[in-house]
Amino acid sequence: MRNLSRRRRLAWLAAAALALGGVTVPAGAAQAAPACDVVYTTNDWSNGFTANVTIRNLGDPINGWTLRFAFPGNQQVTQGWSARWSQSGNQVTAVNESYNGTIATGASTTIGFNGSYTGSNPKPTSFSVNGVTCGGTTQQPPTVSLSIPAGPFVAPADVPLTATASSPSGTISRVEFYRNGLLVNTDTTAPYAYTLSALPAGDYTVQARAYDNNNLSAVAERSFTVAPATGPTLVATPTALSVPRGGSAIVNLKASRAPTSNVAVTLTRTGDAGVTTTPTTLTLTPTNWNTGVDVTVRAATGAGNATITAAATGYPSLAIAVTPFDPPGGGDGEYVQRFLTQYNKIKNSGYFSPEGVPYHSIETLIVEAPDHGHETTSEAFSFWLWLEAYYGRVTQNWAPFNNAWTVMERYIIPSTADQPTAGSPGTPQYAAEHDLPSQYPSQLEPNVPVGQDPLRSELQTTYGTGSIYGMHWLLDVDNVYGYGRCGDGTTRPAYINTFQRGTQESVWETVPQPSCDTFRHGGQYGYLDLYIKESNAPARQWKYTNAPDADARAVQAAYWALTWAKEQNKAADVAATVAKAAKMGDYLRYALFDKYFKRIGNCVGAAACPAGTGRDSAHYLLSWYYAWGGAYETSQNWSWRIGSSHSHFGYQNPFAAWALTNVNELKPRSSTAAADWTNSLNRQLEFYTWLQSAEGGIAGGATNSWGGNYGQPPAGTSTFYGMFYDEDPVYNDPPSNQWFGMQAWSMQRIAELYLVSGNTRAKALLDKWVPWAIANTTVGTNWSIPSDMRWSGQPTTWNPNNPQPNNNLHVEVTVKGQDVGVAAAYARTLIAYAARSGNTAAKNTAKGLLDALHGASDAQGVSTVEKRGDYRRFNEVYNASTGQGLYIPQGWTGRMPNGDVIAPGKSFVDIRSFYKNDPAWPKVQAYLNGGPEPEFRYHRFWAQADVAMAYADYGKLFPNG
Repeated sequence: MRNLSRRRRLAWLAAAALALGGVTVPAGAAQAAPACDVVYTTNDWSNGFTANVTIRNLGDPINGWTLRFAFPGNQQVTQGWSARWSQSGNQVTAVNESYNGTIATGASTTIGFNGSYTGSNPKPTSFSVNGVTCGGTTQQPPTVSLSIPAGPFVAPADVPLTATASSPSGTISRVEFYRNGLLVNTDTTAPYAYTLSALPAGDYTVQARAYDNNNLSAVAERSFTVAPATGPTLVATPTALSVPRGGSAIVNLKASRAPTSNVAVTLTRTGDAGVTTTPTTLTLTPTNWNTGVDVTVRAATGAGNATITAAATGYPSLAIAVTPFDPPGGGDGEYVQRFLTQYNKIKNSGYFSPEGVPYHSIETLIVEAPDHGHETTSEAFSFWLWLEAYYGRVTQNWAPFNNAWTVMERYIIPSTADQPTAGSPGTPQYAAEHDLPSQYPSQLEPNVPVGQDPLRSELQTTYGTGSIYGMHWLLDVDNVYGYGRCGDGTTRPAYINTFQRGTQESVWETVPQPSCDTFRHGGQYGYLDLYIKESNAPARQWKYTNAPDADARAVQAAYWALTWAKEQNKAADVAATVAKAAKMGDYLRYALFDKYFKRIGNCVGAAACPAGTGRDSAHYLLSWYYAWGGAYETSQNWSWRIGSSHSHFGYQNPFAAWALTNVNELKPRSSTAAADWTNSLNRQLEFYTWLQSAEGGIAGGATNSWGGNYGQPPAGTSTFYGMFYDEDPVYNDPPSNQWFGMQAWSMQRIAELYLVSGNTRAKALLDKWVPWAIANTTVGTNWSIPSDMRWSGQPTTWNPNNPQPNNNLHVEVTVKGQDVGVAAAYARTLIAYAARSGNTAAKNTAKGLLDALHGASDAQGVSTVEKRGDYRRFNEVYNASTGQGLYIPQGWTGRMPNGDVIAPGKSFVDIRSFYKNDPAWPKVQAYLNGGPEPEFRYHRFWAQADVAMAYADYGKLFPNG
């Protein structure tokens, strides 16, 4: 079972065509010493908008400013950045932050906010700065048109996009091209054009968004369809290339099916002559058609965009778009070249949905935590952000990073419409967790005391909304299950959830359900009464679950984007996105509290453990989840929020905690956030130290609620601030700290903290962990890294004033393997540690792992063969003696959206019959019929991104190899 065998709980946000425009109000003709000019521009969608406001100082130097304006409609500021925003009625006020309060004569500063509206979104017509009115004329936004050929298009289709843009109030600075919401190219020189290469069959919407030098913008949109191919085709991987000027990149060409004789392929270039290929002709044969032939594409210094077209008799021609760029410092050598090759594969090999959402994997038949490959997780989104931050470092192009956050915000951060009653009052009602799915549904116990939510009021005051700004953990991207949004059956991606029933509920025992349960599917009460038993009939409701490690990783990615953009003098390019990361960090604090806000420490007995107030319910660790929900019917006035009592070391991110307290642009706006994250940074580092085994590996974690029901742990269980040591926090099938990936992921954050800040506690942890990990690692042809571990003993009860060594806590590596994603995360840990400490063994081991990964490259990324013996559980029915199999309570029956019956005696595949139509199903069926364990090569998005970033890390920190 891979890293994603984890437990998390979960709406839909529709993509909308953007309508963009702007208005400028310059100063009047007669001015006193203070004088100002304000540019106000918006990007609008169906019921919301993003506004960017530029304040220009035309008078004496300003030291501290207050901007005021009035909305002419019903607009509301929902979230802002680079200023302290407030609103009373339609009057809006923005006050400078500490770092942008000074504006010299002739200088400017840009601030912004997200807003909501209904009906129309007219722009303010008058602004004042420090009481001085800036009034005057209106600037017109640019105009843009988009053209595509008439078609028809047959897969794999090359579709050229051509945009014409002009600006009545300035000059065009750039045109961005989008495919189904995903930014695919930026062109800064007319004629503005880009070719979508090798499109598979499907429906497409494309956009050209033009910006002028005043940052006003406009968008044009077209749609078309690509029909399935009926004959053989040429296949390029990747289908588009970013090539460093003065460097090269590789594209692989192969055929879609075996030819009967040799196929001669000719490569021709259109566009800039500085782009060349080697070779210019190649041959695909009945032997090499499937592995293909590699073509090297080079870009000369100063080269511009070009298109390479592959042509062969009897095959449709295939275009490959080439975008040259200037690498930082003239290039970072071989390993950054590997990063670019891997990046190109990720962006052009089927990892993204038509909406631009990253899938969990290219392959659809894969079961781990997501129970289908074309679901996705908040984890995948966070890795995408991180990947694009690296791309921005290498290319100085920050549009893909910002676009990744935009897509994330659109699809996996529930909108106000997706959490309509989130601002309603309410507290959670207690229900005990149990070990086995057969012990569910769990009875609600309203008489058990729960504590006070210490964040709700503060966050609502800070941001003016009751909505939570955090990612839900799981999306059905292709709407395979058919829930759609709130039961509409069609809208995609769709918010779903799976794990709900205790520590022994493996993915094979889950019943997928919609996050917005309107009782349209499932049983009489949808899926709610599979999990919770109430005295009254359950109400229709929405509910979401946040995976804190993913949100913290997004903050981590934003830190690096900001740091590298500053090095390029481009901090303004990422400022708005970084402000959103700070806001996410504000809400992420829900993960720092006990599930029911009970007091931390020796909390035994659900009724006896006292309710918390203020911060006495804060353990300050990144726990396994936080969750929130409420009534679907807006006439019902209730909602709830919970934290989590269980903390796994693998979810901690002290680097994110450090960034949220030490980087001005990432500091959350709420008044108590800085103190919370300062305490969390210290507590997390203590947690790692407490859990470090005698050998160096980090043990599981701790809980404030033993067994999930505030039970009594075994006598002698050690504690951390009164929380009980748990070898396998949260889930036990398989054990949650068996997998080495948790070690690699989590220690990479420790290594980055050490790299950036020199933190001595981080160094001490790494000084012990790194030699242990290296001792269990082999590099070379038969490379291997730890895979599974076994734990014994326990840590010494934590005394913060006198920490003791853990001589009785031990770890043993029981299985080694070649997990490519874990190897990359592990290598990144070693790279950061070596760069700061100078440790040669760490550097050499990291290099050996990277070279092994490079040797495992394939057309879609990096992969190794995986045996999946656990796929025997596809048709496993519930067995009371073993407790395994899909448990459905006696008397409960319902149906999945496709008609699959949910009832006792059914299996995993019985309620997911779509799997039997999957192209990979025959080898699973053969295994179920008694054949050998099936083997797969999987391409998980997170793993491929980690591989790319590992290459980039080495190239950046060790440019000389």
